[in-house]
Amino acid sequence: MPSFWRHVNRVLEQSDIIIEVLDARSIEDTRHPEIERKVLQSGKKLLYVITKCDLVEIDQLKKDRKDLRPSIFISSREHLGTTLLKKKILALSHGENVVVGIVGYPNVGKSSLINALAGRGAARTSSESGFTKGLQKIRVDRKIVLLDTPGVFPLKEKGNADIKHGKTGAIDYAKIKDPEAAAIGLIKEKKQLICDYYQVSGKNSQDILEQVGYKIKRLQKGGQPDLESTSRLILRDWQTGKMSKK
Repeated sequence: MPSFWRHVNRVLEQSDIIIEVLDARSIEDTRHPEIERKVLQSGKKLLYVITKCDLVEIDQLKKDRKDLRPSIFISSREHLGTTLLKKKILALSHGENVVVGIVGYPNVGKSSLINALAGRGAARTSSESGFTKGLQKIRVDRKIVLLDTPGVFPLKEKGNADIKHGKTGAIDYAKIKDPEAAAIGLIKEKKQLICDYYQVSGKNSQDILEQVGYKIKRLQKGGQPDLESTSRLILRDWQTGKMSKK
């Protein structure tokens, strides 16, 4: 078993409550079925925290949340929802001292969430996935202690992993093996947002990708768009939150 999974298993054992951090832009794709199953089997409480909520419309967010209960919306960047989250944690612990484990995919926003809760740079952050390397313990206040872990991938991924990981940011845009497939997958799902952001239009995802290349002048010799470079730029702008509801 990879070492990161050993850290996660330790956190599951030592925590009273587990927070699964999800990306508001891709809630289902950032759910971690193996972790959820482990929490269910342990009988411990699972709280879904949907972060980066400032990047999506609230009505769509409420729809996408579906049956995730209990869940809290958060924007670590805008410092929205952190007080409500603390209250929810204490409600689940009945006001007792509590250890809360933070789990999820790489680069989904775990460390930023911890920093927002703690009110200081308690957990180092980076826009590059896989930045957290080991278990970290952070005290939020006299009653709440957080356990942070490195992000982990499911042992078995369904579908095209590059598309999913590029969209969720679980693998950094510069390291995606097939950036074109990942970018086209993202365009298919977020067509209007991407067209509005780059001010382009097209018949299909491939055409839109090419139009973005022309628009941003990522061209090869002969004037054709450099699709790999264009794809990585689209993934970068998505992963770093430049594209938003605005």
